[in-house]
Amino acid sequence: MYQNAAIIAAIVLVYSVVAGRVARSWLSGPILFTAAGLAFGPLGLNVLRLEITADDLKVVAEASLAMVLFTDAAGSDLGVLRRSLGLPRRLLLIGLPLTIVLGFAGARLLLPELDPIVAALLATLLAPTDAALGAPVVINEAVPSKIREALNVESGLNDGICVPIVIILLDLVVGAEVEHNNIGRVFEVIVEEIGIGLLVGVVIVAPTVWALRFAARRGWTSAHWLHVPVVALAGLCFASAQALGGSGFIACFVGGLLFGYLLDRPQDLLGGAASTGEVLAMLTWIAFGGPLLGLLLHQVTWSMIVYAALSLTVIRMAPVFLSLAGSGMTASEKLFVGWFGPRGLASIVFAVIVFDAGAPGRQTLAIVTVCTVLLSVLAHGATANPLIAMLSRSRRDIG
Repeated sequence: MYQNAAIIAAIVLVYSVVAGRVARSWLSGPILFTAAGLAFGPLGLNVLRLEITADDLKVVAEASLAMVLFTDAAGSDLGVLRRSLGLPRRLLLIGLPLTIVLGFAGARLLLPELDPIVAALLATLLAPTDAALGAPVVINEAVPSKIREALNVESGLNDGICVPIVIILLDLVVGAEVEHNNIGRVFEVIVEEIGIGLLVGVVIVAPTVWALRFAARRGWTSAHWLHVPVVALAGLCFASAQALGGSGFIACFVGGLLFGYLLDRPQDLLGGAASTGEVLAMLTWIAFGGPLLGLLLHQVTWSMIVYAALSLTVIRMAPVFLSLAGSGMTASEKLFVGWFGPRGLASIVFAVIVFDAGAPGRQTLAIVTVCTVLLSVLAHGATANPLIAMLSRSRRDIG
């Protein structure tokens, strides 16, 4: 235990020293943490022996994603979002369904051993984009604000939208609750997941902001505890929504938007939650690069690699390009938005849920997910800064 703790602490220490330099390079935190997991884990020196279960990985990944969604939403520029609301609407209502349909078609072609419903499940769990992996683009002011806010809202809501679809398909696969003709049950799941998530985010955050203001005016707060309430608030939103049968991811994103809207300077309070999310994400990526890749990587086939590559390119980019037709964006901007749909924590969480449920074909789903996320970590991390610079140059040339 102490050997594992010492190695992880050393990784954190080294990265914290060079984090600013890494942010300006083609590297990224997830790339380095995954590489550290590979280097010290079973596929490397085998000195980092993390005996984690699927449930352990799910909890850490969910907690990380909850913090990232809350803090990103709270830091959003709602003025820009209101002016460019049509972009995320296009991405979520047109691009996301088309991505799932195209992903299903690709799975049927490349992975014919999968049952049609299992193929649809694979396409759905790989459809959500990752807020943490997309952070280098979302927070970089060299990227046009309308693009940053569109990607931020998309990554904040698409995983929550996919939750009920995953649950319905998983029920069909394992033959649990949903029958093929039970449309009422399908509608019920969608309303519960999305509706409860929305309600929880509003009901919890609004009185909390009032309480924080009340305490601040009376000098009840402490500088040492200034950043703690947001960490607890994000955790409360997620856990409460999940306990009530809703989507904790939607609760965190909606709660974060409301938090940022109700406070004049929310950034002053977000440091603790942002740091907590980064540390949890770091642990997730180390575990991903260590025991998870060590367990599954040797089972990867060429058809899985091809599907993973298509998932990050054609399956994602073609629907996004079509959904943005008539939006006034240039072709380079549409391609930029299409490319920066990284897969990460949400897909890992969904894959763990499917694996735990004992779905047929779960081994294939897990391996394809791991392969896709690994390619995404490498490709999106390495191309973020170069493509941002290229987009800036193309905008200057047009201007």
